[in-house]
Amino acid sequence: MITTLKSALTGFAVTLALGISPAFAQSPAPFSSKPITFVVPFTAGSGTDVVARVISDHLSKALGQTIVVDNKAGAGGTLGAAQVASSTPDGLTVLIHSAGHVANAALYPKLKYDTLKDFTPVAMLATLPNVLVVSPASGIKSVEDLVRKAQANPGKMTYASAGNGSATHINAEKFRIAARIQASHVPYRGTPPALMDVAGGQVDWFFAPLVSALPLIQEQKVVPLAVGSQARSAAMPKLPTTVEAGFPGSDYTFWVGMFVPAKTPADTVKRLADATSKALQMAEVKAALEKIGAEVPTLSQQQFADGVAREMSSTSALIRQAGIRVD
Repeated sequence: MITTLKSALTGFAVTLALGISPAFAQSPAPFSSKPITFVVPFTAGSGTDVVARVISDHLSKALGQTIVVDNKAGAGGTLGAAQVASSTPDGLTVLIHSAGHVANAALYPKLKYDTLKDFTPVAMLATLPNVLVVSPASGIKSVEDLVRKAQANPGKMTYASAGNGSATHINAEKFRIAARIQASHVPYRGTPPALMDVAGGQVDWFFAPLVSALPLIQEQKVVPLAVGSQARSAAMPKLPTTVEAGFPGSDYTFWVGMFVPAKTPADTVKRLADATSKALQMAEVKAALEKIGAEVPTLSQQQFADGVAREMSSTSALIRQAGIRVD
């Protein structure tokens, strides 16, 4: 699905009428006459996709340039990443990926790109918890209920993920190891179909991105048991974390970030990073992200890049421990 966003509106009168931040009132010179393409390597409606669309609208105003969101789903996000890695490094092709990006080096030994060498991290766009959900028909009311049921039926319960090695899969494995339970993994091609099958009772549980699960939670089509993050979510403050539920070491941070090809000029990277930072501080952007359960990070570009490198190491170790592999 491709969505084209209009170019920034200019003029102080228009700015006041629409409530656009004065900092973005004057449209800067664009990179070129061509639009910027945000390549999202997951399906429309996934957590990564939703965050990308929130940011793209406001970033297009900051840059004075149209931004197109292009969903290139498949192979755990590696298809879209490969497309960006091989694209012209001019700032016009941007990868919007998730924490799953750092896992793929350990999952796909024959990747067509090197995660660290072929990309420059630009900005972390949002952090958002995964939420552990089950079907209302399951009768499961708490994390403890789920664990007791799984322990009583070793290997018989099933858990969904958005794909082998995805952030949702890694979160589930961290929880499964911490809770010392056995269950069967059912990988899907994206978050939406996994959520639908959990709601319908075809799969027992799922650590879904809260941004994607919220509508079904509000419609009472799935039951939230806990968030998988270190801290509770402002969007659902009464919901405990899995650690609070009694399972230390089960927490996992799901993030969405921006990357460009490694040879993108430093001044272009800086312009993207600076404009993104300003967009993330806009009240309307913060409000839009908070509404979907996401939080705005405060990392600099270098802090984000350093974090990506560290997380690649820790995630690779978890993948080996859990025996995660791509079939």
